[in-house]
Amino acid sequence: MAYAAIVNEVIDVPALTERVSGVDNGAVCVFIGQVRRNSRGREVAYLEYQAYAPMAAKQLLRIAEEAEAKWGCEVGVEHRVGRMELCEASVVVVAGSRHRAQAFEACRYCIDTLKERVPIWKKEVCPDGSFWIEGEEAIEVSDVPRETGS
Repeated sequence: MAYAAIVNEVIDVPALTERVSGVDNGAVCVFIGQVRRNSRGREVAYLEYQAYAPMAAKQLLRIAEEAEAKWGCEVGVEHRVGRMELCEASVVVVAGSRHRAQAFEACRYCIDTLKERVPIWKKEVCPDGSFWIEGEEAIEVSDVPRETGS
């Protein structure tokens, strides 16, 4: 049964992996997206993720269910929000299946699709400023329009 969650704490990779490690599964694929030091030619100090959690969790679950249906496997996904330091996991996707090809494909589908469909926003905090990331574009935080009261 598919599992997905938006979490505020460090992702427990072994516990998530155990969710898809049934006795009928000969393959378990684990994808970990973690905070890296360099992005778009800038040094990253840390990341901040924000999400509309109820909608994001619902979309993550839908994606996990789609992967399960398409590749006949078991899928779990957790995406973290809040501040993350270098090397910390921001997202973990696990897929367990009878054979490796299905597990690999399910993981790839989940990570690629969640980046397109799930309302999660990433801010890279760098020594030279902070940037919201939209696809391949980095938008400086000071350039984001602000609402003003009337």
